[in-house]
Amino acid sequence: MTRPIGYFVHHQGRGHAERCAAVVNALPESQPVTVFCAKPDIFTDFTRHIEVITLPSLFETTGAEDIHDTTSAPDTVHCAPLGWPGIRQAMARMASWFAHANPVLMISDVSAEVAQLARLCSVPHVNVLQHGQRGDAGHHAAYDGAVGLLCPGAQALAQPDWPVRHLVKTHFAGGLGVDVKRPDPAQRATLRARMGVAADQRLVVVMSGGGGTGFASAPFGIAARAMPDTTFITIGQMARDWHATEPANLHHHGWVENAPDYLAAADLVVASTGNTTCHQILAAEKPWLAVPEWRYFDEQIEKANALARAGGAHHLLHFPSSADAWRAAINTTFDTHDPALQRSLVNENAASETAQWLCGLVDQLLPKTSNETGDLHDVVHPIRA
Repeated sequence: MTRPIGYFVHHQGRGHAERCAAVVNALPESQPVTVFCAKPDIFTDFTRHIEVITLPSLFETTGAEDIHDTTSAPDTVHCAPLGWPGIRQAMARMASWFAHANPVLMISDVSAEVAQLARLCSVPHVNVLQHGQRGDAGHHAAYDGAVGLLCPGAQALAQPDWPVRHLVKTHFAGGLGVDVKRPDPAQRATLRARMGVAADQRLVVVMSGGGGTGFASAPFGIAARAMPDTTFITIGQMARDWHATEPANLHHHGWVENAPDYLAAADLVVASTGNTTCHQILAAEKPWLAVPEWRYFDEQIEKANALARAGGAHHLLHFPSSADAWRAAINTTFDTHDPALQRSLVNENAASETAQWLCGLVDQLLPKTSNETGDLHDVVHPIRA
């Protein structure tokens, strides 16, 4: 039997699960895969058989701490509090699987601690490389110990501070886990009609992602009042402000399952820079005003900076707070738009190429040995005198 690949998936947001499903579905059917996650219900897109092992969360307390922790964690870890039984149980389940399954590879998307656990258990690992200020010892321990790094973004979006030693082992996969096919322009009028928007009406779609608390609504009330001839539609999570006065050209559609339809219908998009959101907008080739949300390690800020450097979006650190500022931001976004450049930042073959890269890593790791697993408990070792 072929030695399995393990895959740890962080359960916040949607991008981690979408990347995992895309990669796993593209791997050969003969390649066994075991997925570890605290919330298996986030997976809806697997098209092949896999094993899923449910873990206690590594990041959320269960209220059952058994040690009063007054220490600070060492720089080589990010989330390693003392006295959390859930962390002990999660790490034990993965270590036990390492011992009996004899995996050829472990993918971490993402946890520096899981990556380092794999290395300490003598299991080769691949770490997902995300944007952000990640020059700390914890990230570098995970990256330096990896046999490969997987970046779910185009090489043109690489940060200038990423070390060469990491870049040389990085596989870039712009659009991984996201449907990045070109929208059909012939459908635009039909989509707009479904939304109650005229074919000649200027439409701005505000897209609030699922990894945080959502945008505050007040800035978009200002934008809509500043441009009464423009229709503003928001999708996703919106935090309604009691003091916001919203005009008739601002509509909140909430969470939708057909976000690409809204993007295809839009003239311009305002959105943060989460993974799924980012690649959906680039694939739609629409003028994009990118405003990052708060994330650990400034992930979205660095992603927005990378997009601006590459010409994929117009970037502001925060939403405009006056009518004049909104008009200027919208006009600049239209003026600097380059649809061909946006298209170059996504790859319709990202999943299959990533699967090929992973299979190549496996071949390199096992150049002269069998890819057979055999349960390690069944191995008979010779007795030496």
